[in-house]
Amino acid sequence: MSKALLYDATLCIGCKLCEQACAEQNHLPYNDSIAAEEKLSAHKLTAIRARDGKFMRRLCMNCADPTCVSVCPVGAFRKAAAGPVVYDQNRCIGCRYCMLSCPFQVPAYEWNNRLPIVKKCDMCGERVAAGRPTACAEICPTGATQFGERNALIAEAQQRLREKPDQYVNHLFGLSEVGGTSVLLLSSVPFVQFGYRADLPHEPLPMLTWRVLSHVPDIAVLGSVLLGGIWWITHRREEVATAEGAEKVRPS
Repeated sequence: MSKALLYDATLCIGCKLCEQACAEQNHLPYNDSIAAEEKLSAHKLTAIRARDGKFMRRLCMNCADPTCVSVCPVGAFRKAAAGPVVYDQNRCIGCRYCMLSCPFQVPAYEWNNRLPIVKKCDMCGERVAAGRPTACAEICPTGATQFGERNALIAEAQQRLREKPDQYVNHLFGLSEVGGTSVLLLSSVPFVQFGYRADLPHEPLPMLTWRVLSHVPDIAVLGSVLLGGIWWITHRREEVATAEGAEKVRPS
């Protein structure tokens, strides 16, 4: 069964222990300056955002059908059966297609490193594979972040929505966005207030990219014809110019 995270913003107290645990798990620095940052980066793979006393987490959504996996030309990304979208830095060639394709704008690049790699939350892939919860869920003191079977967490979230409709926006974010994600979100305020897009399709994005890529052979053929035509015209002009020059210098 696929695992997932359920983050309930109404239970979050903004302690940022999830940020600290994530940094320790991924061997990243963490101090007061980094704690104050509210955006994801190569050194911060999850972030708590605060708006008018409300909190929200940002992290990789670990999509069920990830676009980053579908566009990576070398297989550096893969979707694990347990849920995490994991990354193999030894395969990465630094093309950064994953960054361009991600609907949540999550993957970050180590621009300042001599040998940069892509960084993102992988939902503690190694821990999950070993049967352990994610570091952020394990340390959360209020249960705002829970780890478990995705179907069970969906049922739990839907029950909360039914029992306390006045406490939540009537939407479980991640249930169907881009085909569903392994990170599920509940909130008392609209998700767009924290930067989440409201226009995401319910269809997995790799299906959309495939529809475009499926026409690449046609585009390539057309491009070859056009380039061939341009080459012929240019070459023909050179031949004509050479012939005209020869005519001018030929003795009468």
